[in-house]
Amino acid sequence: MSFTWRYVVRPDGSLCRVGNLNSSLDNVSDEELARLHPVVRDGEERSAYQCSRCGTGLLLRWRGPLMTGVWMELCPACDAHRPAARFIHWYRDPYRDPKALPMLFEDSETETMSAHGWAHTPQPEAPPSPAVHLRLVPRGEG
Repeated sequence: MSFTWRYVVRPDGSLCRVGNLNSSLDNVSDEELARLHPVVRDGEERSAYQCSRCGTGLLLRWRGPLMTGVWMELCPACDAHRPAARFIHWYRDPYRDPKALPMLFEDSETETMSAHGWAHTPQPEAPPSPAVHLRLVPRGEG
């Protein structure tokens, strides 16, 4: 089973990140995904989030990795000096390349999570499987 993220940039500039389990969304267009994940759901009004550090409006606000309880914020005032500023420049660029979005999201997420004391660790390698005992191989094979 593999898990990746699928990123969608809507025409209004808002972003959407959807879990892509076993590449199930690879053949779904960005327009179809945007319809599946509307910006404003029925009966809800989208409120403008404010930065928890300075109180200005945020460019982005999203949940951190599962079970961490961290909300990630991207503030043009507070984050202008951080490496996350690459994301801010990309976001404001009218000719932005959507293919750069996954790496920018990952870099910003890594930077924010490290400020909260979290770190990426390399995936452990699977131990080599033991050799198959000859009695377990069906006759005529192997």
